[in-house]
Amino acid sequence: MQMMSVKNLVVIFLLGLFCQFSLAQNQAAVGALQEISRIVASINHFPSDADKNALENIASNDNLPQGIRMIAGAVMSINHSASSESKQMMAQLQQAARAPDQVKSLAKIIANFNHMPSDEDKETLSQLFF
Repeated sequence: MQMMSVKNLVVIFLLGLFCQFSLAQNQAAVGALQEISRIVASINHFPSDADKNALENIASNDNLPQGIRMIAGAVMSINHSASSESKQMMAQLQQAARAPDQVKSLAKIIANFNHMPSDEDKETLSQLFF
């Protein structure tokens, strides 16, 4: 049953991301992804309370694509590493043929997060969506 719900979430995630997502046309989405990237770059074991508030605002913003809200939720739940469910969603996103390379890079960093981002990850994050 849990596997079915994870699969359903992944389908919703991918549909929400690709049906509504366009970097050039959706400045709110770009801003949200920039904020998520900034937060991931600054995490030390888990997001700060201020970062969790920012992520909650992104995750609950119905004007943003569902996929971006789900990425925010995955980051919000980091506690030394991403949850198993978040890792599965990020893996599916990395495999999605239509996902933009920047989103795939962010998903990979989130899926592989281990206590804090590496220097290489911080460099990558600083260049995403900017």
